[in-house]
Amino acid sequence: MILAIPTESRPGERRVAVVPEIAKRLVDQGWDVVVQSGAGVEATFTDEAYVEAGARIAADAASTVQGANVIVKVNFCTPEEAATYPDGVLVMSFLQPGQTVEALKVLAAKKATAVSFDLLPRISRAQSMDALSSQATVSGYRAGLAAAENLAKFFPMFMTAAGTVQPAKVLIMGVGVAGLQAIATARRLGANVSAYDVRSAAKEEAESLGATFVDLGVKAEGEGGYARELTPEEVAAQQAALADVVAGSDVVITTAAVPGRKAPILVTTEMVDKMGPGSIVIDMAADGGGNCEVTVAGETIRRGHASVVGMTNPPSGMPTHASFLYSRNVINLLELFSNEGSLEPDWADEIVIGTTVLKDGDVANAAAAEAMGAAHQPIIPPAPPVDDATEEA
Repeated sequence: MILAIPTESRPGERRVAVVPEIAKRLVDQGWDVVVQSGAGVEATFTDEAYVEAGARIAADAASTVQGANVIVKVNFCTPEEAATYPDGVLVMSFLQPGQTVEALKVLAAKKATAVSFDLLPRISRAQSMDALSSQATVSGYRAGLAAAENLAKFFPMFMTAAGTVQPAKVLIMGVGVAGLQAIATARRLGANVSAYDVRSAAKEEAESLGATFVDLGVKAEGEGGYARELTPEEVAAQQAALADVVAGSDVVITTAAVPGRKAPILVTTEMVDKMGPGSIVIDMAADGGGNCEVTVAGETIRRGHASVVGMTNPPSGMPTHASFLYSRNVINLLELFSNEGSLEPDWADEIVIGTTVLKDGDVANAAAAEAMGAAHQPIIPPAPPVDDATEEA
């Protein structure tokens, strides 16, 4: 059984789906691992390291995926890439159904199975497979560093013979995994940190890391530990209450996202206009449209006295450890779809069911079916075997 690891095709992507250490474990399990030449170079993993791990090196993308039973990527494939994949292949990666409709249609026509880390159920048993969280950890850390690098002031307090320098005031908006890591990083750098989230549970988490929680009276508890989308009235109340908090901050780091939807606007143009000289906004949600109205993905925009940094693909900026974490998520999830190098998905497992977008070409995910204009064919778990003794009784 061939497991293929092609080079990521997204512009600027530096991560690789499987690092040599995990490639060795896959080989030991019985997989024939094929890696495209140079796939891991940007993440500091050489072709030689993969060969030492027991993998084969292929010259290009086409020869890498030729005859593959499983293809593992970080980002989802393009329609052109999908057209080169073998019929019936299993593709495992991050997937946003609304953004990859054409590629999904190509894979569906090939009777392929598509598995997405975006859809992993938020249960304890799935934590070791949670690539969203592992990559968000990298993103939050990088956001804290980016804030310190872009701010024209010190983060920590300094007491010197020339006078005392007050610590920077940092506001983290969105206290998920990325937000918590941004809090921890900013605190380690010595900043005075506040945090805001619409989920009640976020207060205790933020305070445990030394942040002051900002309670604006707007709550939006969603399913699975996520925030739900706010109503227009709630958005208006939130923005009115946030205006003064944002204006009084040297740094605002935004991390808020609602799964499957455009990133919510938290920081309006008017809020940016009221920020003080040298202040900055680090928008980690730039790839999803941005939490700030001023944000332009991949650019730093000057507005009034403030600068707005639109961070794109933050984990790619720290590709070694981002790949290191992601590849562990890959092998842990793959174990539910295989057995000693053979594909044997456990279709009774809620994690397998939840992460599967396409099953042998059928659209198993409701959101993907709607986006594709296709029939939704949910996975029906097989009936448990009947115990002979029970049947006789």
